[in-house]
Amino acid sequence: MEVAERVFALTDGLPRKEDYGFTSQIRRAALSISANIAEAFGRSHTLDKVNFYHIARGSLTETQSHLEYGRRVGYIPASVANDLSVKLEFLHTDLNKVISALKKQAK
Repeated sequence: MEVAERVFALTDGLPRKEDYGFTSQIRRAALSISANIAEAFGRSHTLDKVNFYHIARGSLTETQSHLEYGRRVGYIPASVANDLSVKLEFLHTDLNKVISALKKQAK
């Protein structure tokens, strides 16, 4: 959830013309990461868990794409985008480990 909180704070100062565009998109993608991890954790069936972890991973890469766009158009400072990208890469690796372990468990 830290990523979603940081994205929210980071986008608070963006131009109001982006409220229903970029700001909304990156906030929803970032929040979706932790929401889908929570959803996966709450599921009983292993394949359901794997599915929601995959969705979380998709939201994570969507957030990375939005961060890169925000950096390129000057909405997000490169240092901030890079810091968040590092956090997202660690989370991506962790999600891959969880998904892999659950798939082995399901066999």
